[in-house]
Amino acid sequence: MNPTTGNRGPGWPVAVGVYGVLFLLGVTEGAIGSFQYSREPEPVPVAALVCCAVILLTCLLAAWGMRSASGALLPGMGWIITSFLLSMPVSNGSVIITGTRPGEWYLYGGTLSVAAAVVTSFAGMASGPRRGT
Repeated sequence: MNPTTGNRGPGWPVAVGVYGVLFLLGVTEGAIGSFQYSREPEPVPVAALVCCAVILLTCLLAAWGMRSASGALLPGMGWIITSFLLSMPVSNGSVIITGTRPGEWYLYGGTLSVAAAVVTSFAGMASGPRRGT
């Protein structure tokens, strides 16, 4: 234990591991959501909205748990990369996320959810309690 700072040792390997797991959580949510967003046959894409709410909640809880805005950024990046890669057509012409209303709500709503979580976590960290003097 370092008597001047109060740290018990190098915490960066644990932090890198946790951020890696958060990124993989976002990738997993993006992969699952990309196949499940159009489950509801109703005119309102409920499944797509649920996927958006899940990634929003994941990002907010990750930021709260890590006590940093990068906690919200990593699962959001994993979700965005996965979802947008799965929305691109492949050589045989098939597309996983289609250009339908649920597909658009899933992609755009999820991206807005990630952006809202990151902005909220930045604002929360800026207005949070200060240490020091």
